[in-house]
Amino acid sequence: MPIDIKICGLSTPETMGAALDAGATHVGLVHFEPSPRHVPLSDASELRAQARGRAKAVLLLVNADIETTSRAIEAVKPDVIQFHGTETPEWVSLVRDQLKIEVWKALGVKDKPTLAKSDRYIGKVDRLLFDAPAKALPGGNGTSFDWSLLAEHNHKIEWGLAGGLTPDNVGDAIRQTGASLVDTSSGVESAPGIKDPAKIAAFCAAARAAQPQE
Repeated sequence: MPIDIKICGLSTPETMGAALDAGATHVGLVHFEPSPRHVPLSDASELRAQARGRAKAVLLLVNADIETTSRAIEAVKPDVIQFHGTETPEWVSLVRDQLKIEVWKALGVKDKPTLAKSDRYIGKVDRLLFDAPAKALPGGNGTSFDWSLLAEHNHKIEWGLAGGLTPDNVGDAIRQTGASLVDTSSGVESAPGIKDPAKIAAFCAAARAAQPQE
C-alpha cells in the first residue's frame, strides 16, 4: 500500500508547489499564532486552493475555541482538521460529528501508558498522529521519541508518525514502526518556518523508497 506523506507547516505558494510536485499526499497549514509556521486564514485559504485536487489539505489548530474552529473551517474548507493541543476526546468527537469533517488528533508519546491512553479516542477520531512530547510549542520541535513503543503497540485506530522526521531517518522510521503515514515539518526546513524545496523532495523520495513492497 502506498505510503501517505504529509508536509506540514507550509506557508508560501512556492513551498506548497514543491510539496505537491514531490508527491506529498497531505499538506499541512498551521493556524496557531505562536508558531513560526502560522498562516492567517486568508493565506491558508489560498494555499488550500492551490492544493485542491492534488493533495489533502490538513488545517492544524491548537486548543482553539468553538468560534475559532468554526471560522477556520469555514474560511479554509480543509479536508482534515488536526487538533494538536490538549483537546479532549469529547471535544474532537463533537467537531467531527457536527461538522462532518475528517479529524486527526496528535498525541505526544512518552511511554507505554501514554499509548494505552490513546484508546480513549476510539470512535472519536479518524486518525491519531503520534508525535514527540510537546515543548515550548506543541509540535514542530524537531525531536523524536522511542519508535519501538509503536512497533509493540496494538493499534486500534488508524495512525501516523511525526516528530523529528527528516530525509535521513524517515526510511528507518517506516521500517521500524510500520507507519502508513509520515509527517514532517522542521525536518524539511533551512530555518524555523522556512521550508527547503530540496529537502521536501528528498523526504518524499526517501519515504516512498521505504514503503513495503507488495
